[in-house]
Amino acid sequence: MRKKFTKKDFKKRENDSERSGGKKSFGKKKEFGKKKFGSETKEEGFGEKKNFAKKKEFGKKKFGSEGKEENFREKRKTFGKKSFGGGFGEKKEFGNRKYFGKGDSYDKKKYVKKSYPDKIQSFEEKPKSDETRLNKYISNAGICSRREADDLIAAGTVSVNGKIITEMGFKVKPGDVVNYGGQTLRQEKMRYVLLNKPKDYITTMNDPEGRKNVMELVRNACKERIYPVGRLDRTTTGVLLFTNDGELTKQLTHPRYGIKKVYHVTLDQNLKHNDFEKIKEGIELEDGFIKPDAIEYSASGTSKNEIGIEVHSGRNRIVRRIFEQFGYKVLKLDRIFFAGLTKKALERGMWRHLTEKEVGFLKMTPA
Repeated sequence: MRKKFTKKDFKKRENDSERSGGKKSFGKKKEFGKKKFGSETKEEGFGEKKNFAKKKEFGKKKFGSEGKEENFREKRKTFGKKSFGGGFGEKKEFGNRKYFGKGDSYDKKKYVKKSYPDKIQSFEEKPKSDETRLNKYISNAGICSRREADDLIAAGTVSVNGKIITEMGFKVKPGDVVNYGGQTLRQEKMRYVLLNKPKDYITTMNDPEGRKNVMELVRNACKERIYPVGRLDRTTTGVLLFTNDGELTKQLTHPRYGIKKVYHVTLDQNLKHNDFEKIKEGIELEDGFIKPDAIEYSASGTSKNEIGIEVHSGRNRIVRRIFEQFGYKVLKLDRIFFAGLTKKALERGMWRHLTEKEVGFLKMTPA
């Protein structure tokens, strides 16, 4: 706790100061502005600016011991000019420069294409051979496709000049006699005939009942023997293709190629909307599930009993069985489209040869 001073304490202090001869001295007060530097004392007045060393003028440099000064403000640096050993800005000569394509001193050399006769290969067209692979020969004869012909050859059912051939890749020469199934095969020109099939004609080649056959309608189409591609029911009408091209027939009838077929269906009654939606989603038949690629009501008919349906399945009577599943009876069934071919401008029961463009389109089907 801090001690409190009393009157006696102050009196005592006054007496002590009188004895010492006056006011107590605390030493000499240092004057402001004076500093000591080493042994010497320099006085510096307050506010007086300190004198530093002489300020170096901007733009002057010393080079080496000679003390050469260069004023950069007076001599501006020029781009591309440098001094090497001499004064700054002095241009060193490199000799006469030669510019590409200019000057008399430049001699332009002419380009000479180099030839390497030893490395050049001749691609002369090889003469076409008259020989034909045996499987192709059989296919061109209208027997079957090339793949199926390979199976016939491997089974030993084909002979050439009386000798059975089982070698794959065997080639037939002009004049060779090829025999299969007891008959001599001949290469024929490929024929493609389109028929607008009428009603009451069957497409099977042999009919024990003796009914009318579609082959009667195309008998005079060509000398070559042609066959129908696929089948149509006796009461079904529309587009039917004939050909002796066995390989193309295989492509157009195999389900994995998905050949587009469109039918115009006429029913005995209007197709209900619920049944329409069920068919559209696909139904289960006795031989498996089937879903049309497309189905819609015919725009030409005012009633709902005319239907357009697209399928790629080749199952027997598939379109009729779809509608019979729901209790409908098909009165008319007309195929109006097959693999890009239509019956346009072709009367019922008439035929025509396909154009080269149409044949090329058919052969574009991936193998």
